[in-house]
Amino acid sequence: MNIKVRTARPDEYAEVGELVARAYIDGGLLDLGEDDPYLERLRDAADRAEHAELLVAEGAGGTLLGSVTFVGDGGPYAERAEEGEAEFRMLGVRAGARGMGVGEALVAACLERARDKGFAGLVLSTQQRMHAARRLYERIGFQRAPERDWMPVPDLDLTLWAYTLRL
Repeated sequence: MNIKVRTARPDEYAEVGELVARAYIDGGLLDLGEDDPYLERLRDAADRAEHAELLVAEGAGGTLLGSVTFVGDGGPYAERAEEGEAEFRMLGVRAGARGMGVGEALVAACLERARDKGFAGLVLSTQQRMHAARRLYERIGFQRAPERDWMPVPDLDLTLWAYTLRL
């Protein structure tokens, strides 16, 4: 599949937000399903584009296949990056495009940006149940960093697993 990764355009923000939200809902990644308060953050692609770099994977005919948020300069979307690290968040791939290299293309774009900006490492957080994503990250070379695991909402029994890659 021919996949082009680029910065999202403002006229695509609503579609990108819904694409990522659907990826999380359909993947069973939200404990409260359609009622999960995190959906508001997932759908707010415009805010991500304002405070980080919102990337999209585009297929034939301009179809949006996936998205990821690259966080290289801190700000409200920085969660786990330490000094000298970038991170990425909210990776989502359209259901019909899974298994076709879309996620890998988006991660590769984040790696390229991190290297170009001189970062020494890249970090991400993922859920234990995100099996396909974890296989992708490990295949690329990310390593588990259990000492950096964390709970984003203390009252919710959800521990996010940290992965890092030295560049």
